[in-house]
Amino acid sequence: MQVGGRESGGREGASPNRARWTALFAMLFALSGCSWAAGWFGSSEPPARPIVEPNACPTAAILRPLAQTAVFAPGQPPQPTGLAFSGLLSEVDSSCDRAGDAVRLKLDTVVVAERGPAAGPAGAVDLWYFVAVTGPDQTILSKRLFPVHIEIPPNAKRGGVSDHVEETIPLGGRRPGDLNVVLGFQQSGEAAEYYRHYPRR
Repeated sequence: MQVGGRESGGREGASPNRARWTALFAMLFALSGCSWAAGWFGSSEPPARPIVEPNACPTAAILRPLAQTAVFAPGQPPQPTGLAFSGLLSEVDSSCDRAGDAVRLKLDTVVVAERGPAAGPAGAVDLWYFVAVTGPDQTILSKRLFPVHIEIPPNAKRGGVSDHVEETIPLGGRRPGDLNVVLGFQQSGEAAEYYRHYPRR
């Protein structure tokens, strides 16, 4: 396999705004965990003949609070000195084709890995990121995990790949523009603990 801001109003709009932020943080918590899954994209049926419509694609975006991750050397604590690799979801490009009550989504995601002080001789790292579909009220409709393997040349500090994914998203009667596609790293317990104490760059 690109969530936009909302303007804040005056005092009378404070409660709805708080509710939206509460929903957003709840969504981030659910998405970043390693044991939660709300469903899967349907991809067993072949795509029908595309129907081209203006604005027929869901919006795709990287969730910035989950755009970075950390991998630690075996036996090392979740601290800067124990960091073997850090990962970054850099950017995502999306396109889609409408096929009946579904869209065939194509995502090209740039994923970057950087060596840390505890990388040692390791020249590659395996990371996991998720792609999730959310509704107009930020309800999580589906989520799927994808592995990505990144090799770093011996004399380089960073390496990266462009990961291509194609998935079919059932619309269930919704308009494509009512849906959002969000991406983020699936965080380990160690990474979550690390970012509680050390801010992201």
